[in-house]
Amino acid sequence: MRDVILKKQPVELHKILKFEGLVHSGGVAKLAIESGDVKVNDKIETRKRKKIVAGDVIEFNGEIIRLVI
Repeated sequence: MRDVILKKQPVELHKILKFEGLVHSGGVAKLAIESGDVKVNDKIETRKRKKIVAGDVIEFNGEIIRLVI
């Protein structure tokens, strides 16, 4: 698990996947989320614009990141 520092919150889920390099583009991020491939706090998340805040944990494609302030 790696920590990602948020400069502002909340941040939309698809933007975190893109900015942290877990996907190549925002479009790919949105497709991955819609397909049920992303978990937030151990639950499958299908909302692209889900607001993510410090303390949330995102799992995608074998990587786990925790958001901190």
